[in-house]
Amino acid sequence: MDGRSPLDSALPHPNVRELTPAEVDRQAHAHPDTVLLDVRDEREWEAGHIPGAVLLPRATLERSIGALVPDRGRPIVAYCAIGIQSLAAARTLAALGYTDVASMSGGYLAWLETRAGSNGEAGLRDDQVARYSRHLLLPEIGPDGQRRLLASKVLIVGAGGLGSAAAPYLAAAGIGTIGVADFDTVELSNLQRQVIHRTDRVGQPKTRSARDTILALNPDVNVVLHEMRLDASNVAGTIAGYDVIVDGTDNFDTRYVLNDAAVAAGLPVVHASVFRFEGQLTVFQPGRGPCYRCLHPVPPPSELAADCSVAGVLGVVPGVMGVLQALETIKLLVGIGEPLVGRLLVFDALDSSFEEIRLSRNPACPTCGEAAARRG
Repeated sequence: MDGRSPLDSALPHPNVRELTPAEVDRQAHAHPDTVLLDVRDEREWEAGHIPGAVLLPRATLERSIGALVPDRGRPIVAYCAIGIQSLAAARTLAALGYTDVASMSGGYLAWLETRAGSNGEAGLRDDQVARYSRHLLLPEIGPDGQRRLLASKVLIVGAGGLGSAAAPYLAAAGIGTIGVADFDTVELSNLQRQVIHRTDRVGQPKTRSARDTILALNPDVNVVLHEMRLDASNVAGTIAGYDVIVDGTDNFDTRYVLNDAAVAAGLPVVHASVFRFEGQLTVFQPGRGPCYRCLHPVPPPSELAADCSVAGVLGVVPGVMGVLQALETIKLLVGIGEPLVGRLLVFDALDSSFEEIRLSRNPACPTCGEAAARRG
């Protein structure tokens, strides 16, 4: 590892560069016509932005950039909160024909730090220093890493067994915004494994039950509810603006829809699945490894894909896998360790063993393969 976030190399493009905040300042001085493009949402913009920047949220970039910057040779530097969404935005701009495109590494947080000229725990409130003190003691995270987490946005798709375990740990870690997407209501049979819910919430939407638990643990988290079933008509708009997606779905149709949209948007997906006493975990990161369709070109036979209402599941198995999803998400956001890109971790609860299987990208994959790249 060279010290950069694994996400910094997502979706490489020959016309996309990464610039530090100091390099952005030098470019703006040398080329006054440079457009500094803030691709965050309006709430983040209102909380603070770089003087002279223009706001164009990631979700509206493709349909609005032509009117804002009609000259495709004009220099553009995109930035977001921590440098992840802006990298995907810069690649989109390059694909649209813009020839001088860059992303500001570290995002708005890095820019603030250069202006503050301070290190240590600057930028954290006293209560945050106390809450995240054990993170701050870790050199791999520290104040800089904690600020990255506080500026991050994670979408959890599915508030069932996997999401129930991932969400509280992500909230406890200080993820600034957690989106929860689900269309179901809490049932009594869920409570054997979906520990984010409670008996007195039976009949409530799972999204709202999850929000109550998250806010009880960490009231600083901004919880965004997506009470819907994800499909091809709404998935792109739902995932727009997030940095990482946690896939806690339990059916193949939604997994394929989510995978295809995430590859198109350049967003990493931390995927897990469970079956009876077994769990599987991997990270699908566009540009660095295979996607879900590489792993499962077609759905497996029904006898191997029965959901837990038919096949059953040991309640703690989704808990184990969901916690590991939270771990992989934090690693991606902070840029520590080695994420499970191109590696499938298989957990067997009956003998408490883990096995790792290497995964390869399928050149013929219709979503991320060579033909798909040419179309893109």
